[in-house]
Amino acid sequence: MVLSSEERLREKLRKIEALYAGAATAGEKSAAGAAAERIRRQFETISRTEQAEEFKFSINDPWSRQLFIALCRRYGMKPFRYPRMHRQTVMVRVPASFVHVTLWPEFEELSRALTSHLNDITKKIIREEVHEATQDADEISEPRQLR
Repeated sequence: MVLSSEERLREKLRKIEALYAGAATAGEKSAAGAAAERIRRQFETISRTEQAEEFKFSINDPWSRQLFIALCRRYGMKPFRYPRMHRQTVMVRVPASFVHVTLWPEFEELSRALTSHLNDITKKIIREEVHEATQDADEISEPRQLR
């Protein structure tokens, strides 16, 4: 069976989540819903024993910011912004250990996978519909200055 690029991306995202959920068996690694539930339980356990702190994240890329907000909500956090904060700013109140061990590392891996997929799709469409050369502009020497 040949998987589409979207199906491969979905599978990769599920595997990343399973990794941060501490999935031990192959069956657990393939059960995305169970992985999310394990991470929610980890978050709840840590929240009972560790004081929540306010964290400020600045995420310029709108796709990555949307992913981060969705990830926070998936695990039971309530992302927010104060008035007059920039749109790229996302605040959460969460125990520091959860941010450092689970939330941020998982987000970074998910974001890399999603960004790579979006770049591949964009290049393919540009190559097929605009022009086959998608590499950066050539770098040339600056013209000599007249004295």
